[in-house]
Amino acid sequence: METESLNRKNSSRKSSVVNGNGEAAAKVEADGGGEVTLKAKMSLINGCTVIVGSIIGSGIFVSPTGVLMYTGSVNLALIVWVVSGIFSMVGAYCYAELGTMITKSGADYAYIMETFGPFMAFIRLWIECMIVRPCSQAIVALTFSVYVLKPFFPECTPPEDAARLLAVCCILILTFVNCWDVKWATAVQDIFTYAKLLALFIIIASGMYQLYLGNTEYFTFENTDTKVTSLALSFYSGLFAYNGWNYLNFIIEELKDPVKNLPRAIAISCILVTLVYVLANVSFYTILSPDEVLGSQAVAVTYAERAFGVIAWTIPVFVALSTFGAVNGILLTSSRLFYAGANEGQMPEILTMIQIQRFTPTPAVLAMALLSMLYLTVSDIFALINYVGFATWLSIGVAVLCLPWLRWAQPNLPRPIRVPLIFPIVYLLATIFVTVVPMYASPVETGYGILMIMSSIPVYLVFIAWKNKPMWFQKTMGGFTQALQKMMMVVRPKSSSK
Repeated sequence: METESLNRKNSSRKSSVVNGNGEAAAKVEADGGGEVTLKAKMSLINGCTVIVGSIIGSGIFVSPTGVLMYTGSVNLALIVWVVSGIFSMVGAYCYAELGTMITKSGADYAYIMETFGPFMAFIRLWIECMIVRPCSQAIVALTFSVYVLKPFFPECTPPEDAARLLAVCCILILTFVNCWDVKWATAVQDIFTYAKLLALFIIIASGMYQLYLGNTEYFTFENTDTKVTSLALSFYSGLFAYNGWNYLNFIIEELKDPVKNLPRAIAISCILVTLVYVLANVSFYTILSPDEVLGSQAVAVTYAERAFGVIAWTIPVFVALSTFGAVNGILLTSSRLFYAGANEGQMPEILTMIQIQRFTPTPAVLAMALLSMLYLTVSDIFALINYVGFATWLSIGVAVLCLPWLRWAQPNLPRPIRVPLIFPIVYLLATIFVTVVPMYASPVETGYGILMIMSSIPVYLVFIAWKNKPMWFQKTMGGFTQALQKMMMVVRPKSSSK
């Protein structure tokens, strides 16, 4: 998703567009009339960087425990990591056909709008804005807190209240940064991305050395949990780490020769990320036993204490910086989805507005921060992953369903990229597995997820489907919007990219 620096009225300037990971990806040009257009300036290498940067986040530092918790054995856990990577690649190829066929802004939201209409599209928008993004941000902020606090509590788990308070502080600091200046936010993102990659490189390099020394005693299928329900829940943690590949389609219009470069970028990036994730997990298990991994809330810290001795403090620092940057990335990129929804009349107008002095999407950033802090009332990271996992893969499954549906309903639509029909079929079958089975295995978390999704229906009926609202209702909502505008000093931009 892109976040743009808005132009002053009647002035012309250039600004960076931020990709799915918050990094500068292309240029946006505005002419004197305020018309905004995206220029295709991204090469194959740029596309790979965007996708890799979007996917690799905090998941690799928190998910190993969750995957092992449900698989029981190291070897099956590694298989889950590989299959999750393949699953993500198949989904990305399905999105490639949809993205070159339906070029409207909003990616999967636009595909569902085009295929199944406004009601299903609103449910997708609701899931993303009310569940997936704020819940993901809460998970990453809690991960940041645990890694910062762990060195102070080496023999026990950091206190829950302390972790939540630190997570709130993290979100509030980055909310201020994103409300104050987009340039500050993008600078934070660039710096902290390097920290993330450096931490992974150090872990993998040391792990390969341990492998060379012959430390392979934990690589077995011993204690494998053979229950189908447990396997499905293990994929929630594995797929959480790969979350972000579905932001890929927001860069199609900026990519040079997308028909040729998009499939190549998907193949290179997904293989690279899968390789990095599997090697990082292999590194953890060269030193740590399954019991040690399960007993650790901060796997990388436990690994560093065993592998690096006196310089072990460097890894939690790098991981904390990485997760701090990931929280920033979610805040930085969220406003683009609000714009897409508001352009279809499905989001409150206030969320598209820009601060008149700072030129930042202040209302959207504040809304995301408040929702994230609401999810922090739950301090169990893996329960949050189950909430977000169910909602994410259900909604992405519906988006992938658009592909075979449109092949049947609109066979003459231009399809610059045409994937084999087996891809969406396999993806949909896997989606059914990872959404239906956990309903039995983890009914409480999936029950909450279903309730949050169903809450979109009355909202849609009252605020969108109901066209002839009484005058008192319209005046109340209009007055509320104006009050918020005055409070935050925000206005709707003259034009936003479509």
